[in-house]
Amino acid sequence: MNTTLCQSCGMPLTTPAQFGTEADGNATREYCIYCYKEGQFEQPNIPLEGMIEMCTAILKEEGMDEESARSMLRNQLPYLKRWNGTIMRGTSEDGSAGSSSLAAPTGSTNPANSTIATDSNGLSGALLGLSEPVRYVTLPAKRLAGVSARTTNAIEISGKGCIQGLWNQYFSSDQLPAPEVARYGCYSDYTDGITGEYTILVGHEVNVDEVLPEDMDSVHLPPATYAVFTSRRGSMAEVVGEAWGAVWAWADQHKRTFTGDFELYDERSIDPENVQVDIYIAVQSK
Repeated sequence: MNTTLCQSCGMPLTTPAQFGTEADGNATREYCIYCYKEGQFEQPNIPLEGMIEMCTAILKEEGMDEESARSMLRNQLPYLKRWNGTIMRGTSEDGSAGSSSLAAPTGSTNPANSTIATDSNGLSGALLGLSEPVRYVTLPAKRLAGVSARTTNAIEISGKGCIQGLWNQYFSSDQLPAPEVARYGCYSDYTDGITGEYTILVGHEVNVDEVLPEDMDSVHLPPATYAVFTSRRGSMAEVVGEAWGAVWAWADQHKRTFTGDFELYDERSIDPENVQVDIYIAVQSK
């Protein structure tokens, strides 16, 4: 579960054989062996766009849809240490409200489904100060109820994912709580960290002993410490993707426990064009 990402190409680093090396031969967990050897980048002059295209070609050879691969890389790479501060132009998907209550996220709630958002000057989200948690909090156990499915990031990237459909299904349900009640996008029951299957549940918090309708699923999150990432205010289609990109590029990936992570959509998410979202990542106790 102690997975981090290469801070050059974004490859998950799961074994020591994948680690790059410093000039003295010691391993580094900041970069992979393909990007960094003996204290130097293998391609020192490659620009960010060049890295995106190179990685897109590799992912395409591995069977990923080219457009989805490029979209994922545009969302992720500008947040990584090697590229932090790089100016880059990008595009973002349009957002729309899914309900007259809290807005329903529009497919950008998972980093696999997001394109990188830019401000009017084309500055990437890395310049917005999102690359570190705003705080750490310890929360008691909670029970969430709604609709759920099993998926992987690879499935979501392929365009055959289920996350957007779950949000649509949830907001069309006749079991919705009051409009002011916070909504959650919860990720739990991981099989292999960021690379394996997980359960995505879209819903709201309920009492531990509450009897649920037959068509509702539930997830029990244990007491946990969370690193909290808070998006800037803006269009939901932009800011949620930015915040997830920051989570993926966060240097302390090895602290994640994968006991359950969630997005919190509260009263700040009522207007889909002016939202602020918190992402809670379960971590080892500080």
